[in-house]
Amino acid sequence: MADQPEDLELFLSQVDAFANTRKGDLLRGRVISHQPFGMVIDLGLKRDGVVPREDLERLPPDEPLPKPGDEVAVMVVVPLDEEGNLLVSLAQARESGDWLLAQRMMEDEDILEAVPRGFNRGGLTVPFGRLRGFAPASHLSEVPRGVDEETRVHYLEKMIGRRLPFRIIEVDPQRQRLVLSERKAIRQWRQEQKSRILEELREGEIRKGTVTSLREFGAFVDIGGADGLIHVSELSWQRVEDPAKVLHIGQEVEAMVIRLDRQGNRIGLSLKRLLPNPWQEARGRITIGQCLSGRVSYQSAGGTYVRIEGGLDGLLKPNHAQESLFTEGEIRVRVAGFDPERERLDLEWIAEASPTGTE
Repeated sequence: MADQPEDLELFLSQVDAFANTRKGDLLRGRVISHQPFGMVIDLGLKRDGVVPREDLERLPPDEPLPKPGDEVAVMVVVPLDEEGNLLVSLAQARESGDWLLAQRMMEDEDILEAVPRGFNRGGLTVPFGRLRGFAPASHLSEVPRGVDEETRVHYLEKMIGRRLPFRIIEVDPQRQRLVLSERKAIRQWRQEQKSRILEELREGEIRKGTVTSLREFGAFVDIGGADGLIHVSELSWQRVEDPAKVLHIGQEVEAMVIRLDRQGNRIGLSLKRLLPNPWQEARGRITIGQCLSGRVSYQSAGGTYVRIEGGLDGLLKPNHAQESLFTEGEIRVRVAGFDPERERLDLEWIAEASPTGTE
């Protein structure tokens, strides 16, 4: 009877440990036996753990099952089922290392490379160790947004079997959710690549690139993993209304690096700086008071611009009498001001052409 208090204390501690066991807990124990219903594990608790037969079937077929006496790690699946069993999983415990790795990679924003093995109408299934991740179609760069299901499936099929970059964006072991994003991986890779290229670039360098997109304000050009912007004002020495009239997507170009913003991760490029500068070429050729012929090229909030020989656009000073003369024909103007450094040419309208005017 002297041992009864110690036995009771051990029993109560086991009961307490069993009562505090929760789903998802990782436990260690030793294999007791193999049974038709599964594997029995001694966990040092009041009840032994039971690994169901279907859980054992999830293990790799080329991996031998633990033998009686082997120490194993298991994850609690059901602390107490209807028959009073403590159900545990050998497969989920082995997957737990992959879950921890996935969590760490998500927190560190690491990029992983993987090969999608399958798909459904919502996206790609991607292996990650013993786990299966899912990349929604909305997170895949090659799948256009807003397409119908048949078109989406067509794009998904083409991505199967190719090694692709992914970022882990959701890790939930309880719900068995591992969500990946290829779009974020590519965006991050391009930002890292751009930062690296920014460190290497110097203003005045000439780089080859490919036009990737066109906007009203200019064109983006990939110069080896980093996009630089050619502002609309840097496309040509003449005014450009629509960048699509000068460039097209996929076109290969040479551009000069004119601005580097390492803090803002921006690269400014220019096409026109590689062409002869008509403003500098006009030095000594254009003088104050000179009379010239030209045509109206465009009108803006700043006024009316006239293009003269050599491709220079000069601002015509306002004159109420000139309104009716803005046709496609030539008009006569006089140089009122010329500053090639500021690329500024001021013009005055001449009401009547003078046959004795000098050019």
